[in-house]
This record gives sequence, C-alpha cells and structure tokens, in this order.
Amino acid sequence: MTARRPFTMLASAIFMLMALAHAYRLISPFPIRVGDCDVPQWVSLIGFLITGGLAFALYREARR
Repeated sequence: MTARRPFTMLASAIFMLMALAHAYRLISPFPIRVGDCDVPQWVSLIGFLITGGLAFALYREARR
C-alpha cells in the first residue's frame, strides 16, 4: 500500500529524523543559541512531541 503514497512516507521519515534530533538533545543536553538567546531544553521536548506525533500520524496514513 505504501507504493501509492511515497511522499507521505517520505514526509513521515523526515519528521521522524527531526524527532530523533530533539530526543538526542534531550538525552545529551548541549546548548543552542539563536542570536543572543539560549534555547531552553523544554523547547526540544515540545519539538519532540510535535514532530513525533506528526511522523506517527503520517506513517499511519501512508499504511492505509
């Protein structure tokens, strides 16, 4: 069934990579600076939940 929705599966894989990057930052904390501001760890938690949820939803959609 995934042959009919290859771009949905690709988008799911991209979101999963982003979720893994956020999870890596949560497991081994390292500083991220944007301009003069430090990005706190809780931003990665929110990013992990959102990108992980999108990856899961897109994967389920691609498997239908």
